Amino acid sequence: MRRSFAMSLVVVMGWVGTLGAAEKTESAVPWEQQRGYQLLIGKQFTPPDMDQELFENLWRSWEEPLRSEAEKATPEVRRKMSLSRYGMTEAPGREGGAPLQYATDGTNGWSTNCFSCHGGKVGGKVIPGAPNTHIALETLARDTIKTKKLLGREASALDTGLTFIPLGKSNGTTNAVIFGVLLAAYRDENLNVNTSNKLPKLLHNDHDAPPWWNVKLKDYIYADGFAGKGHRTIMQFMMAPANGPKEFHDAEPYFEEIYEWINQLEVPKYPFEIDEALAKQGEIAFNNNCAECHGTYGDDQDWPGTIVPLEEVGTDRARLDSLTPLMRASYEKSWFSNHGEQKSINDPGGYVAQPLNGIWASAPYLHNGSVPTLWHMLHPEERPVVWKRTEDGYDIKRVGLEVAEFEALPKSVKTGVERRQYFNTRLFSKSAKGHLFPNELTEDEKVAVLEYLKTL
Repeated sequence: MRRSFAMSLVVVMGWVGTLGAAEKTESAVPWEQQRGYQLLIGKQFTPPDMDQELFENLWRSWEEPLRSEAEKATPEVRRKMSLSRYGMTEAPGREGGAPLQYATDGTNGWSTNCFSCHGGKVGGKVIPGAPNTHIALETLARDTIKTKKLLGREASALDTGLTFIPLGKSNGTTNAVIFGVLLAAYRDENLNVNTSNKLPKLLHNDHDAPPWWNVKLKDYIYADGFAGKGHRTIMQFMMAPANGPKEFHDAEPYFEEIYEWINQLEVPKYPFEIDEALAKQGEIAFNNNCAECHGTYGDDQDWPGTIVPLEEVGTDRARLDSLTPLMRASYEKSWFSNHGEQKSINDPGGYVAQPLNGIWASAPYLHNGSVPTLWHMLHPEERPVVWKRTEDGYDIKRVGLEVAEFEALPKSVKTGVERRQYFNTRLFSKSAKGHLFPNELTEDEKVAVLEYLKTL
């Protein structure tokens, strides 16, 4: 098991960390009052795409019998139904208003923010900066268009565009890489919009967002580790057509603060019982078999940032293929990487063996989120073909999502809304194959390693 458990990560119970020092250090300030968090929920960096009235009426576009249930429900229950349907959560410190996944200054509608992908919950606990493994962007977009029509509103250019771009074939994953490719295609290296540019070939693929608490360990980010890390890197989501160079330059000081906040987030601690003696045995097996790529942990943590060649790791290749070396080189020349000052790895050839801090809270696993638990990661032949998670359950025994497993998509599933509630590994970009290195462990070693991973 020289190459080990590469995975896309997800957050949960625990708290976020520090943000620098003033008279009172940010670590002593509740995270919902910290500057980076407040900027993300209160500063609008893109034009509004939702508002209170629209959100409160989305239920009117739902299928039966859910629509009738919502109509009869109280406003409070109806709101919970909406949050659940779209994979959204309350914003800590702002409960009852715009969900965590929107920024608003209270006067100008709601704008999608970074927490759409990086503000999730595990076991029912909400943690800003956690990957949002519940997000249902495709369902939200389709319901929004229908509801606007019911309210007599015109669909926006964004609404129309989203009908041609898949947003995610399963809830909890998104086509975010291609969003960036599409929006960047119409800009020059200085962020000026040029709609006459030729659109490149788009290879749509779903992937799972990584957690923010491991950003501080990295020099390069993303599943393939190609992009140099910096505050401009995280500003790519601002590429709405209405934002020109001025808007990016005006926003840059705020993102310097947000970036600092992200770089100081703490790792969530496993909240359940751990067999310490067994975990010690697992540490030995891990260090002998897995540390070469995933690093060592403890007071002297050493994470090498190894990119494992695709032929060796054997996981789904769509994410890697969706960005050509030419696209990556174009990114390196752009404003986002300081016009080449931050170097890129333009032909990475594989995926990064990610750091495993907080891995217990990082389900589902692999870069596309195709493996629901760590037990399944350690038992490649047992990975389910199709699975469906519960909303707030947590599998303590197998460490990860609480899921029902299927040999195929149930025949009773008819609508797109229903299909997206299942993860189907037979779909393009959704494969759970590869990463077979755990097969080199004995079953006893797998049990021990699973216990050790809870401690990271």
